[in-house]
Formats: sequence, structure tokens, C-alpha cells
Amino acid sequence: MLPKKIEEALNKQIRIEAESSQIYLSMACWAEVQGFEGVAQFMYAHSDEERMHMLKLVKFINERGGHARISDLTAPPTEFGSFKDMFQTLFDHEVMVSQSINDLVHITLEERDYATHNFLQWYVSEQIEEEALARTILDKINLIGDDKGGLYLFDNDVKQLVGKAAEKPQ
Repeated sequence: MLPKKIEEALNKQIRIEAESSQIYLSMACWAEVQGFEGVAQFMYAHSDEERMHMLKLVKFINERGGHARISDLTAPPTEFGSFKDMFQTLFDHEVMVSQSINDLVHITLEERDYATHNFLQWYVSEQIEEEALARTILDKINLIGDDKGGLYLFDNDVKQLVGKAAEKPQ
């Protein structure tokens, strides 16, 4: 049986994962309108991935005897200024998600819910990857600066990342 305190914390994480999906989706729309097909594909793929993270939590809560709750979401921004600003927003968001996962893990230890603690280790590992990827992309954007040719090549490089990610087992 899922302790009430953990059920509430996991439901909060469902909302965070759903909002993450929406943020990536909004970034995909913005990039697509700017003409960056590769970045848009990357963001669409990550939006889907975040939704899967949310669904994994939903199933876990329900299977443990809790009740997953789907709540209203805060609308994501629709304008990002520049690609650097957008990827900085993305990186900052992933850091916040990591902190939220860490807080969840802490609660499971306080409550001595080792099954949920074990389940959350996948999210801990996933967030390490998400932060590293966002940091790497942000570093590349910083190297490119405002060079239009560099941004074009970067867009093609990101398109390759989407192909490689599709091959990665989940």
C-alpha cells in the first residue's frame, strides 16, 4: 500500500512531468516556426518522452493502491527570444526536475517506502542524462554564438541526436 504522503508527492511529480512535456512541446513549436527542423524534432521527441515519464508514475501509483491525479497545468512560455535563451530555460527546468526527484527520494527514505525508493532510481538516472544533454547542447550554442551558418549546422546535428535517441532502448 502506498503511504498517503508519498502518493501526494508522486502526484505532484505527475504534474511536473506533464508540464515538462508541455514546455518541450512549446519549444518545438517555436523552433519549427523559426525554421529549425532538427531542433523542433528533438523537442517533439522529448515532449513525448516526458509524457511517458508521467504515465510511468500514473501506473505506479495506481498499481500500488493509490489514486493518480491529473491536475491543471501551468501554460508554458510560447516565446523564447533566442536559441541560447531557450536552451538555458530548458537546462534550468531540468535542474528543477532533478531537485524534485531528489526531494521525492528523500521522502521515500523518511517514510521507509523502499519499493517507491527503488522505483525512483530510474528517474534519478534519467535526470542525470537529461541535465548532461541539456548542458552539452547549451555549451554548443554558446560556442556558435549568433553565427547563422553555425546554427544551421547545429540544427542538422540535433536532427542526428533524434535519430540516435529513437534507437536507444527505453
